[in-house]
Amino acid sequence: MAASLLRRAAAGRGRCPSPAESLRRLVSSEAAPEQALPRPLPEMPPFEHRPSPYAGMGGAEILEKRKKFLGPSLFYYYQKPLNIVEGKMQYLYDEQGKRYLDCFGGIVTVSCGHCHPDIVKAVQEQTKLLQHTTTIYLHHAIVEFAEALASKMPGNLKVVYFVNSGTEANELAMLMARLYSGNLGMVALRNGYHGGSAGTIGLTGLQTWKYPIPQGEIHHVMNPDPYRGAFGSDAAAYAREVEEHINFGSSGRVGGFIAETFQGVGGTVELAPGYLKSVYDTVRKAGGVCIADEVQSGFGRTGSNYWGFQTQDVIPDIVTMAKGIGNGLPLGAVVTTPEIASVMAQKIQFNTFGGNPVCSAGGLAVLKVLDKEKRQAHCADIGAHLVERLKSLQQKHEIIGDVRGRGLMLGVELVTDRTEKTPAKAETAVLFEKLKGNSPHSLPP
Repeated sequence: MAASLLRRAAAGRGRCPSPAESLRRLVSSEAAPEQALPRPLPEMPPFEHRPSPYAGMGGAEILEKRKKFLGPSLFYYYQKPLNIVEGKMQYLYDEQGKRYLDCFGGIVTVSCGHCHPDIVKAVQEQTKLLQHTTTIYLHHAIVEFAEALASKMPGNLKVVYFVNSGTEANELAMLMARLYSGNLGMVALRNGYHGGSAGTIGLTGLQTWKYPIPQGEIHHVMNPDPYRGAFGSDAAAYAREVEEHINFGSSGRVGGFIAETFQGVGGTVELAPGYLKSVYDTVRKAGGVCIADEVQSGFGRTGSNYWGFQTQDVIPDIVTMAKGIGNGLPLGAVVTTPEIASVMAQKIQFNTFGGNPVCSAGGLAVLKVLDKEKRQAHCADIGAHLVERLKSLQQKHEIIGDVRGRGLMLGVELVTDRTEKTPAKAETAVLFEKLKGNSPHSLPP
């Protein structure tokens, strides 16, 4: 398939280009649309930062020590991995002082920019006063942060539990759902990702992340993927499949349903419009609660809404979040209703670092920056521009099978054949290398 695609791309030139040559135009001026854009180009903000000289360990030595002292499951991007030594707002710097525009955000984590001065200040000031205490004692930072976070939630989602990561948030949400409903069975989506712990690995629907261990009482239903799904964008058909699965593949009662509204690890897949509204109704009739995993799509990243689930016009019973909540701090949260939260009072529920003063101060600063700098509107504006430009490239290059998402929660899928939708794995690897090589330039001495 790849060879036939490249032959078509080379038609009229008398030769078949390599994958690297075929992709060269995607990262060069040749790929720009021929007609004038319907609106002016967004301007990059002024930026005068110069990185500090780096005298630390070189990338090659770091890589060798990683192999020796860290787990063998670690992986890295690029044939020659980057040694990132400094970050400032939208840019990262390597050991040579070369500047890169960060379009990855630490796996969709840096929501306000690297080392944002307001967040750094909040963390530093709290660290000087008190680095750590637990919820056994009173401290203003945790309640201020919880109140601010609850104010961002719709409906009766007003009780906050702080944890350290998205995986831990989903573990706690699953425990809540099972205790509140009295049922064990959990329903999750194929292609979804909810963590890699012994519990959440069962919820995850991607075989590349799953080890062969007992996963117990997890039901995976069809993924409502408008691009690759069996029913296209027909949300009603996918919702009927969930109902049938509960009726015929379970006791008829479930503990809960969990889904990302934009599947991050699975490739930035936005669920078919209207899907969650129907499924939430079905799950609640079966005795379960509905969990929205907002680890990647929350905090205004979609542009149109503060939370991804709002794009589906639903209100979940439990919301989990992490990543963008802390701009890089190890922080996650679960927000639920007072009724569901009450089941956790049956036993001691405690987290040593959940609500840590430093993380709470930093998390509150993140919420303030998002509002002050209108980051949600920024995501909508820049995202609309990117989608427009990417779709224009899609019209010119058959290798671009799909452009999808909202705001800055965007995905581009490369395929070797648009009809078969065959993943263009080799070409994607080449594109990764090209984008790294064509990143913004080294700063002058």
